[in-house]
Amino acid sequence: MNDDARPTGPSPDLAAVLARIERTNELLTRVLAEVATTPSTHAAFVDAGYVYAAAGRLVAGTEDRRAFELDAEGLIEAFIDKARTIFPDSRLLRVYWYDGARRRIHTMEQQRVAELPDVKVRLGNLNANNQQKGVDSLIRSDLESLARHRAISDAVLIGGDEDLVSAVEAAQGYGARVHLWGIEAVGGRNQAEPLLWEVDSQRTFDLEFCKPYVTRRAVVPPDHGDAAADGTGNGGTAPTRDEVRFVGARVAARWLGERGAPWVTELLPGHPYLPGAVDQELLTAAEALLHHSLRGHADLRRVLRDGFWEHVQAQC
Repeated sequence: MNDDARPTGPSPDLAAVLARIERTNELLTRVLAEVATTPSTHAAFVDAGYVYAAAGRLVAGTEDRRAFELDAEGLIEAFIDKARTIFPDSRLLRVYWYDGARRRIHTMEQQRVAELPDVKVRLGNLNANNQQKGVDSLIRSDLESLARHRAISDAVLIGGDEDLVSAVEAAQGYGARVHLWGIEAVGGRNQAEPLLWEVDSQRTFDLEFCKPYVTRRAVVPPDHGDAAADGTGNGGTAPTRDEVRFVGARVAARWLGERGAPWVTELLPGHPYLPGAVDQELLTAAEALLHHSLRGHADLRRVLRDGFWEHVQAQC
């Protein structure tokens, strides 16, 4: 055959293969570009039993829930704020709050936590000895499922049970990073060593961090029982929503005058949340003006923040 008659281009089969390779490269490029612009997502998985026991022991010297009050809303806000600083380019999916209840029926306190934005309450059971049952399996199921479906890139686990090791391993197998947070132990450890070995990072919250959220309950004399009927130690009628909203705006106005607009405007990127320390300061200031505790009143605390933010945004 004359050399001039030979085909100079690729064979039909080879051309088809090259076309498929080029198409695959285009698809990969598009996928990588999409991944690069998709924000990462994190979620927090909180074993409430661990938090109550560890924080109660650290601050109040007891693990008996009846002996102290935990400001669960304030503590959850603090956890969210801490995660925001650690994962600045990530969005929060939600906080999962795992607790125990008899026949899995929410207590009043658990109902208030369930009403919080971005919080999902998941209940295990309580046995006759007030021991949680089924909570670890709920954490394992949620953590593994979210990681498997690529719903989260980072998981904050607040607990200490060794039974959670398998959940950590499974989540990591699906590409999620697991960060173990704990509360300082009075003596020794309150988190299982195998769990500490498996996670990607560790963080411990000390007495200074936990102290604002734990209050030892006062012993109420029998003839003053009605004063604590609402579980807060308050007597009399709770303030109205309008009163609380006004006080929130009043505190914002005072802080603007004392600290200046630049300090307050630094809070705006975090709206509707406030840093944990600032949120506690707002709560304390409002309670002093109202002469009434807002702890345990999740709805009024949200109204308080609304009043604060409304004034700040109007002025800044």
